[in-house]
Amino acid sequence: MQVEQISIFIENKSGRLAEVTRILGENDINIRTLSLADTSDFGILRLIVNDREKACGVLKSNGFTVNRTEVVAVEVPDRPGGLSAILQALDRESINVEYMYAFVERCGENAVMIFRFDETAKAIETLLNNNFNILPGERLYSM
Repeated sequence: MQVEQISIFIENKSGRLAEVTRILGENDINIRTLSLADTSDFGILRLIVNDREKACGVLKSNGFTVNRTEVVAVEVPDRPGGLSAILQALDRESINVEYMYAFVERCGENAVMIFRFDETAKAIETLLNNNFNILPGERLYSM
């Protein structure tokens, strides 16, 4: 039910993001979706890629700090209020969304959002109990 995401800590300076993408590209690693958050000194690049093991290895060998995190991919009804319905279901159970970002492809009539929760197991149970579809990692890695 969870998706493995890699997080790369990069200096907030010209060329560092290009270096990460160059390294991944040269190693035939496909970026499925990403999110970049920054401060004045550093950024956190969060990626879902087709080959997590290889990506972590080549980035670490090139001097990057890389962590793995579990996130949840949820189909969001692509209509006004679709995301709100998911967030309200989570709020009723006092589940905090630490961050979220969109996946680049649609899944049928729905969009796909990536979520990081403070209580992942409880969030998954809540979403399933409210009839929201959670996508398995293998489906995202190969989309």
